[in-house]
Amino acid sequence: MTRRIFLSISMMVLMATANTGFARVTGLPDFTGLVEDAGPAVVNIQVTQFGERARNEPGQRSQQNPHSQEQIPEFFRRFFDVPGNPGYGRPDRRGAGSGFIFESDGYIITNHHVIENADEIIVRLADRREFRAELIGSDPQSDIALLKIDAEDLPMLKFGDSKSLRAGEWVVAIGSPFNFDQSVTAGIVSAKGRSNNAQQYVPFIQTDVAINRGNSGGPLLNLDGEVVGINSWILSSSGGYIGLSFSIPIEIAGSAVKQLREHGKVSRGLMGVQVGPVTREYAEAMNLERSAGALVNDVNADSAADRAGIQPGDVILEFDGEVIETWSDLPPLVGSNPPGTEADVLISRSGKDKTITVILDALESDEDGNLQASNLGSSQSNALGIAVESISADQRQALGDPEGGVIITKVENDGAYRAGLRRGDVVLMINNSQVEGIDSFNEIVASVPQEKAIALRIMRQGVTNFIAFTPSTED
Repeated sequence: MTRRIFLSISMMVLMATANTGFARVTGLPDFTGLVEDAGPAVVNIQVTQFGERARNEPGQRSQQNPHSQEQIPEFFRRFFDVPGNPGYGRPDRRGAGSGFIFESDGYIITNHHVIENADEIIVRLADRREFRAELIGSDPQSDIALLKIDAEDLPMLKFGDSKSLRAGEWVVAIGSPFNFDQSVTAGIVSAKGRSNNAQQYVPFIQTDVAINRGNSGGPLLNLDGEVVGINSWILSSSGGYIGLSFSIPIEIAGSAVKQLREHGKVSRGLMGVQVGPVTREYAEAMNLERSAGALVNDVNADSAADRAGIQPGDVILEFDGEVIETWSDLPPLVGSNPPGTEADVLISRSGKDKTITVILDALESDEDGNLQASNLGSSQSNALGIAVESISADQRQALGDPEGGVIITKVENDGAYRAGLRRGDVVLMINNSQVEGIDSFNEIVASVPQEKAIALRIMRQGVTNFIAFTPSTED
């Protein structure tokens, strides 16, 4: 009797499972063939930023620094680049990352942040051959760089289709975490279209694939061995993998690579609107069916949107046929089109839908691909040795909407440069004083004591940190 009851329950469970409509798991994927085919096209990238030689022969006192050797402990003189140390210069800085060959004659894709500021780039193939690479171009906004090595008949990877990826789908990463070449990790797609304040033109693919330092620039592959993404960054409080990894869709990377190859830089379209989320309350007030789309908070004067007739309060529902679910969907769609593109924009205004045609402007950038600062006021040479400018509305949005601040347009002081300040950094605070804009920046700098260490709180690519240095008066 007991056995009959057990069998009946088992049959009921099986029938219930069959009726749920969920796919039954019959086994895990075997990645061995995929890795054997794709692995040879994945490369290790070693970068070096050359340091500075000692300015004086040992035993001679530096004439460029007033500090005496006796005032600086031997430990710091020997192991750190301390002003006043005549025997030691700034050492070379080295880094590493990954990349992959996508054309057999030596064209390689990696991340911009892997090769940024590199004086020498060495590519090591899976067969252990090494080549000095030429940087064709790089784009900080998409975090993509294009390299070329002098070689032929190389193994290569094919581009796949990231748009067809579905949450729950298996994906594989190959790279060089911590310089362990040809390391393979696997996981599933967690979500698509994730945003990052520092790179608003990239709708990232989120996965739970184990990505660590050195994986940057390596390929994210589907089960057909095709590249669907470029591994770019992780979200972590410790600096190591915790299950939140993000990759650049291959369509974004491919578009950037094409422009880098043809023009040496990436040009993006600009509509000229400041957008935000559509809240439930706003959707109810405007008679919208749901809280989707991008709410236009402001329209820049004489911008593409302004000329087309888009107004504050409009809700952008579609851009060129692509549905806008959240406000962060809009910038990647706009930025993926070159300037001059004519696009139809579906908006909702006062509860009624309307289609408006927009001809995109150009999102200006400098020779390095960094967003250009505005001309709303500037502060040139000063006691800190940095030139700064106000942040325009478009640029503020692109930088992640920092509160206050000014943007660095030039680093003139050697001490500031050595400390790590770079053009494009946003200065948010000087010592304990908040920088609200150009006027407050000038006031704070005027009151800073000379020849004393100063701490700046800066934002770079959406990440804030403090940089401290002593401005040099003889640079």
